[in-house]
Amino acid sequence: MKSKTPWWRGAVIYQIYIRSFADGNGDGQGDFAGLISKLNYLASLGIDAIWLSPIHPSPDRDWGYDVSDHDGIHPDYGSQADFDRLLAEAHARGLKVITDEVLAHTSDEHEWFLDSLKRGEKSDWYVWADPREDGTVPNNWLSAFAGPAWAYQPMRRQYYHHKFLRQQPKLNWRNRDAKAAALAVLDRWLARGVDGFRLDVANAYLHDAALSDNPPVPRAERNAHSWTHAPNLQRHYHDSNLIEEIEALDDVRRTVERHPDRFVMGEFSEEPERCGCFASPDQGLHSGYSFPLLEARKLGPEFIRRHFAMLAKYPNHWPAVAFSNHDVMRTLTRFGGVDAPPALAKLMLALLFSLKGTALIYQGEELGLPQGSLAREQLKDPVGDLYYPYTGGRDGCRTPMPWDANASSLGFSTGTPWLPLSQAHKPLAVSEQQSDKSSTLAFAREFLKTRKATAALRLGEIEFLDAPAPILAFMRSYEGKCVLCVFNMSGDTAEFAGEAGEPLIGSGEGSCSAGRLALGPYAARISIS
Repeated sequence: MKSKTPWWRGAVIYQIYIRSFADGNGDGQGDFAGLISKLNYLASLGIDAIWLSPIHPSPDRDWGYDVSDHDGIHPDYGSQADFDRLLAEAHARGLKVITDEVLAHTSDEHEWFLDSLKRGEKSDWYVWADPREDGTVPNNWLSAFAGPAWAYQPMRRQYYHHKFLRQQPKLNWRNRDAKAAALAVLDRWLARGVDGFRLDVANAYLHDAALSDNPPVPRAERNAHSWTHAPNLQRHYHDSNLIEEIEALDDVRRTVERHPDRFVMGEFSEEPERCGCFASPDQGLHSGYSFPLLEARKLGPEFIRRHFAMLAKYPNHWPAVAFSNHDVMRTLTRFGGVDAPPALAKLMLALLFSLKGTALIYQGEELGLPQGSLAREQLKDPVGDLYYPYTGGRDGCRTPMPWDANASSLGFSTGTPWLPLSQAHKPLAVSEQQSDKSSTLAFAREFLKTRKATAALRLGEIEFLDAPAPILAFMRSYEGKCVLCVFNMSGDTAEFAGEAGEPLIGSGEGSCSAGRLALGPYAARISIS
């Protein structure tokens, strides 16, 4: 009898930043041909699906997240025929394919915006507003990429709203036709055979029609994080994150569910509890993720416990869990600094694959890659350029994948890569880890094999156990079977008072005697309880 459990529940989804994954034609840009050549590698990891960064044509102001044609294929990546082949080849290997769809905004080169600019049939498809009497912006909304979230357009003698770059005008989901056009994009790609979507900034479909000012973050509540970027100085209650956002998410889910066996998850970058991130799968999207686990900097059990305590308020929600992606510093460097040991990479993989939810792993994390380091003149990310030298932006996690330590450009391309490869990645290349049974890559494969064979790790509920820091301990239980997961989140030896049971898998040094589990630095133990 076929299981009624949806394929995405407890799945492991591997995120591919296409431009940096594998170059098949030697032009320095990752593409579909290169990705197809690595599908056997991806299948060997034991993942369930791949999530592709945006595949559509784009002027690349924000490297694909400024879409100029939602129905086309970016010429850097190949053709529609190449994408169809990728779908077929991935499906033949048992891999689902999820695309990254950007529907909260478009490029200013999109035909929809050009029509709106001329006050054509799509005149109200974007968020336009008159200047104030003194010619300044309509309200205090701040862009995520700094400065006012408004740009003046002389052709209309109005401002248009942009949550990100000026070249990314906000689509007006309050306009019935604009909303229908956005949903039709999903419908068409589902008809073409994709298995689901990751929705960029799914918290930003709706805006306050009255254009009310956002309230400030009180000075007493400002912390190190709130000062990192200017928009964090206000609560984004009116430009996005509206309570009625869930109504738009319901429409998205219904569109997706018209096609059987599909999945949709969303990124919620702000105020996730306010805007439907944690709704149950029969309301809003099937799943969603927010940024607490992606932004935490201090390694310890507290941020995990705090995040899941919040999730416990939404017992019917199925979470997506991620420690890294194309927008944030790589896990190893974020938690361990420039000299982080490989044991930490294994610990974070074990934790990612043990927590309740659908696990999202970013390319290269299975190799334990640290953050790449680039000089200012090498940066391509507009955020890196904007905030230099405070931050190098997002390029450090987007450097190309190291495939072959003995090949030019570490096997990524025969041409000049669009971003320089990190020489710190050379000893961690796939070629160096492939046959090393003690490597991070080997550990990732072994853990995913264990996870796939252990229903409690994929589908079980989670219960956190009392344990003093730096120990994190929890139980995963499903259909009467329990798995104990214990992690030492420090560089020192630590103990957990409890019976470990029959071991399933672990990393680092550890021993158990007289009801006490001793764990070496950054060690993990998963056992049948």
